[in-house]
Amino acid sequence: MPKVSMTVNGKPASGEIEGRTLLVEFLRETLGLTGTHVGCDTSQCGTCVVHVNGRDVKACTMFAAEAEGADVKTIEGMAASDGALHPVQKAFQDHHGLQCGFCTPGMVMTAAALLESNPSPSESEVREYLEGNICRCTGYHNIVKAIMAASGQDVSRVAAE
Repeated sequence: MPKVSMTVNGKPASGEIEGRTLLVEFLRETLGLTGTHVGCDTSQCGTCVVHVNGRDVKACTMFAAEAEGADVKTIEGMAASDGALHPVQKAFQDHHGLQCGFCTPGMVMTAAALLESNPSPSESEVREYLEGNICRCTGYHNIVKAIMAASGQDVSRVAAE
């Protein structure tokens, strides 16, 4: 069986894979990183978003073999080593950007990627960037508020849907 090696959350990781093993399966089943969720198996929902070499990727659309040698960050790698939440995680907590929590890892990873490329997005830019992520609980209002807050912006004018 082929072997794949990569860095995951700053640590070396490797394992045997079949050629058809998806990155999300490798992360969850081989490495035990279950924070990356599988919601649809069709790349529609965004619950499986991780960062690969600094870019947000739906891990259900990428084979594990394609991540050979890559730097992968999952939701488990977002908090600081002392346990302090990443600013996006903290904003989701402070602004009630989650309900059931199933979509939250993908939303946080997507939001962090957005803020990395656009540190001060407009509300419409946030909403557009989230188009590949589905939340079945919140209606997105508090998610958008959380992302705007994480960028340091005033959230008092975030439009209700």
